Amino acid sequence: MSAAHCILALGSNLGESRDTLSTAVADLADHPQVRLSAVSPVVRTRPVGGPEQPDYLNLVVAIETELEPYALLAHCQAVEARHHRERIVRWGPRTLDVDIITYGDLRLEDEDLTIPHPRAATRAFVLQPWAWMEPEARLGPDPVAELAARADDLPGLEIFEGE
Repeated sequence: MSAAHCILALGSNLGESRDTLSTAVADLADHPQVRLSAVSPVVRTRPVGGPEQPDYLNLVVAIETELEPYALLAHCQAVEARHHRERIVRWGPRTLDVDIITYGDLRLEDEDLTIPHPRAATRAFVLQPWAWMEPEARLGPDPVAELAARADDLPGLEIFEGE
């Protein structure tokens, strides 16, 4: 199997989020069948949906992987677990969230995994960092930068410079 170019989105709003994101990127790349090819800037965003909660830090990474989609999902969930991810409240606060946004040109939809990610095309916290990282990227037929410009949550997004 040849390597698939995949986009993963990471987010955190509990604990030391900046450190969590940095460590999680390293953890994701620490697999013999995963090669990190690019990392976006970190952005601070307001929560989208869910209960009242702190702002998120988000970033997007591009990887090349020989892992099959479900094996990649298991790897992402193992990294989340390493960072004490708990799934208690849908869209609630979390130490780490890792979503598979794309897996090459694959289209997949079942109860465990949907690729491309079903809400990615409307979320600036995924689209804008991805557009900065890969300016020519497309999500389906649409340029990612154009989708980012139309996303409702774009006005609340800012590059995170640290505190």
